[in-house]
Amino acid sequence: MRYSAVIFDFGGVITTSPFEAFNRLEAAHGLPKDFVRQVNARNGDDNAWALFERAEISAEEFDRRFACEARELGHDLSGHAVLAVLAGTVRPEMVRALDQLAALGYRLGCITNNVPTGHGAGMARSADAHDVMEQIFARFEHVVESSKAGVRKPDPRIYTMMCEALGVLPEACIYLDDLGINCKPAAALGMHAIKVTSAEQALADLGAVLDLRLG
Repeated sequence: MRYSAVIFDFGGVITTSPFEAFNRLEAAHGLPKDFVRQVNARNGDDNAWALFERAEISAEEFDRRFACEARELGHDLSGHAVLAVLAGTVRPEMVRALDQLAALGYRLGCITNNVPTGHGAGMARSADAHDVMEQIFARFEHVVESSKAGVRKPDPRIYTMMCEALGVLPEACIYLDDLGINCKPAAALGMHAIKVTSAEQALADLGAVLDLRLG
């Protein structure tokens, strides 16, 4: 096989995108659409969101810093309010695809930017084997979490960590992520990158590369 490993982002790929939840939060607070993304994109490597995903600040400090950054852009929104909606909904067809790929012998990995608090797709893993999210994470041979690794996408080092953990070359990997900015470094390293806009599109594109019917 040309490709021996398939590496997935979690939130926005295995689960629905947190951006959908952010948009609902914005509507409920009378904020402009994509305001949370605007805050998180400003000073992208050292803002509150980036620091929290690398576990360099506490949840309380994130709440304070995010609120300050939001006010600088003209609106009031707490960091706690953002964290409260971060969990995504599982896409069952993506989970079925994981099982299909594993049965065919593909190595499975997950690289996720997450925060070291709470529960859900965008939070650090649970130790509870009965937890639904943890049961999905258990399907991966290796998981790299930004909040534990101290490095976050799109830093190329996080993709290299995965390749080293799986013992594969980037050229043997397919990588799926819902953000183009995270796909670019994977492609630059030699991975076949797929930008995910929906579960249907992701499985169609992945299936076309592997000549499989997935989901």
